[in-house]
Amino acid sequence: MATESADNGGGWTYRGMSSDNIKGLVLALSSSFFIGASFIVKKKGLKKAGASGVRAGVGGYSYLYEPLWWAGMITMIAGEIANFAAYAFAPAILVTPLGALSIIISAALAHVILRERLHVFGILGCVLCVVGSTTIVLHAPQEREIESVSEVWDLAIDPGFLLYAFVVILIVFVLIFHFIPQYGQTHLMVYIGVCSLVGSLSVMSVKALGIALKLTFSGTNQLLYPQTWVFATVVAVCVVTQMNYLNKALDTFNTAVVSPIYFVMFTSLTILASVIMFKDWDRQSPTQIVTEMCGFVTILSGTFLLHKTKDMADGVSPSVRLGKHVDEEDGFESEGIPLRCQESSRSP
Repeated sequence: MATESADNGGGWTYRGMSSDNIKGLVLALSSSFFIGASFIVKKKGLKKAGASGVRAGVGGYSYLYEPLWWAGMITMIAGEIANFAAYAFAPAILVTPLGALSIIISAALAHVILRERLHVFGILGCVLCVVGSTTIVLHAPQEREIESVSEVWDLAIDPGFLLYAFVVILIVFVLIFHFIPQYGQTHLMVYIGVCSLVGSLSVMSVKALGIALKLTFSGTNQLLYPQTWVFATVVAVCVVTQMNYLNKALDTFNTAVVSPIYFVMFTSLTILASVIMFKDWDRQSPTQIVTEMCGFVTILSGTFLLHKTKDMADGVSPSVRLGKHVDEEDGFESEGIPLRCQESSRSP
């Protein structure tokens, strides 16, 4: 990120990027590549495991014995570690928008490796999602500086954030126990909703852990405080939940659709959680708020296009999805099962 300062004439002069920001930029770009590629590798592993066992989309866990799925998981972990490290060197306003690059990488690799294609309006939807998310992140208020885990804990137990956390947990339970059994195989948003809602809580805990580790490495041991371990437990539970339902989404639906919608919802809910927890609205101007609202409208438009056109890439109309579809190649018929669901159960 460029550093600027005012000159005597009232203008601005460019000083270039600091060494720390360059490190953060490289880490963020590496993170986007690893995470984008991990979606493809994991999908290949899920399809291979589904060909010889019970698919993840219908409750199977045979992918746990598939080396290719673990390769994708390790790749994703490497990307998340790089992303976490990037925040230690560069501001969030530089690192977070670069996460959108993982969508482009994932879509490009899905086209080449998995032979998954998006309709032209789906591509437009993907672009709108990236533009909207980037607009929100770039105009979001700066994070408040926090110097201890105890300070984060005080923010976490504030009535406003406790209400948000309660609502998120309630919605997640309703989605898991009511909507997923009925609509999980036909509606992508129920899986992504669980991942995104839980993810917004996990990011808040990850921030707390990041502060704890940074202070610990600098000489002030934060591992002695019970709040640190509470946040660590929340992160572990949330990450396991996210991975479980993300696997189901990837196994059932088109990767090029799952990736951008997940990024959009996760980014939006994370920003919302951050605004509530850190009370960022108190430091925002009307222009920033209006710009963020425009970003949300752009995201909603892109998500709508992606959701409505995800079957058009394969020449399947929404009306066919709701009725009977005869697969001429394999000679079998299915009722109300998405084409992506059928393809996931075939051999790669």
